[in-house]
Amino acid sequence: MAAFWQQRGRRQENGGPGSLIDRATSPRDEGDPKAEQKSLEESWQDLALIKTTKSSKKQRREDLSEPLLSPARPLMPGPRACSAPLEAPQVKSSPLCCLTLQEKLLSHYSSQLSVPEIQVSLVPQLARSICTQLQNFLRSKCPELPFGRLFLSGALLDGLEVLAADHIHLMLPVVLDAGLWSLISGEDTVVRNPQYWMIKRVDLGYFPRGCSPWDRFIVGRYLSSNVLNETLHKMLVASINWPAIGSLLGCVIHPVVASRELKLEVKHDQVELSITLFPVVEMEDKVLLAVPPEGLVENLWLESFYRAEVSKVKELDDGDSGARQHCLRILNGVCKSNPTLHKLGGSPVTHVILHLSDTDLDWAEESLADRFQQVLEELVAYLEKGVLPSYFNPKINLFSQLLEEEIDEMGFVLQ
Repeated sequence: MAAFWQQRGRRQENGGPGSLIDRATSPRDEGDPKAEQKSLEESWQDLALIKTTKSSKKQRREDLSEPLLSPARPLMPGPRACSAPLEAPQVKSSPLCCLTLQEKLLSHYSSQLSVPEIQVSLVPQLARSICTQLQNFLRSKCPELPFGRLFLSGALLDGLEVLAADHIHLMLPVVLDAGLWSLISGEDTVVRNPQYWMIKRVDLGYFPRGCSPWDRFIVGRYLSSNVLNETLHKMLVASINWPAIGSLLGCVIHPVVASRELKLEVKHDQVELSITLFPVVEMEDKVLLAVPPEGLVENLWLESFYRAEVSKVKELDDGDSGARQHCLRILNGVCKSNPTLHKLGGSPVTHVILHLSDTDLDWAEESLADRFQQVLEELVAYLEKGVLPSYFNPKINLFSQLLEEEIDEMGFVLQ
């Protein structure tokens, strides 16, 4: 990795991938009539074009640190060019070229990452109204199931959303009797993945089926996240009068029929919003989501660290007036704007920042550029290994759900 930034410096001289960070953090050109439509994605598109023109030969992950471009050769003038004097290319000067990376990052953070104010105020209000309607429906349709009170979750509510508030999570607590259920680690199951858990029904000899209202969702003595999701999906699609609710709230609501997720698409005059519903179980200090992996295993629950991630980042920033949240929002904006990097946003970037906070303690605002570059270095290093350990459980690899091709492409884009 020591050679990584040397190679990046050479690419910057050639206008290559290294200069993309500068363009990605530059303010909009006010003279450009399409300035309002510009985003970070456009600043990184040149890199994507470079990648698509490389040899079709498959690159290996260990080659991520190798330079992708050879130094540009000087163009030799042809016969016709000799008949006329050569003119120096006209370069449009801009005061922005004098700004340091630190200044560009701070300018970019303050001017381009903010969510439109109408979305900040309207999206939570609209989501809470839908939440209330759904809660009322569940209480009347399934009074025997002890669902907890629905609540909203997501980066918008935590002040970490960037660019646009176009999605939000709706958490549906599944209240279990701790005396009738216990947790089995995913390490002890066929998937061998410590981020997943199984919820086992216990003491069936003393408390037979029917003693728990959740017994109807048991498959092989385990609470099935898949069966619960299927039941809720049928309700969302076929049982709830969304046209009437949408009319009441001044919007149009459509459940996404084909999705494996419990998702609603909401269209309002001023915003478009995607709401994803997650049944959630909180047991033994763990937060488990009904998000089983794709495949034949249907009884698994995914451990979520989102609440712990946000709490830890804010705690560290409060302790030293750090710029971790600034760095996180900038990188989330880059990942959100680039389809190749989309899966790196949020949790993976947060865990890299938390790991780095254990070794580099200077997160003051004036060190933002240094920490930003370090996070990129660390992220590429983790991609080279194909392993990003969870900050809260080193046994968990946060890249385990990514394909090798996806990891390679992410590495090529970031290096």
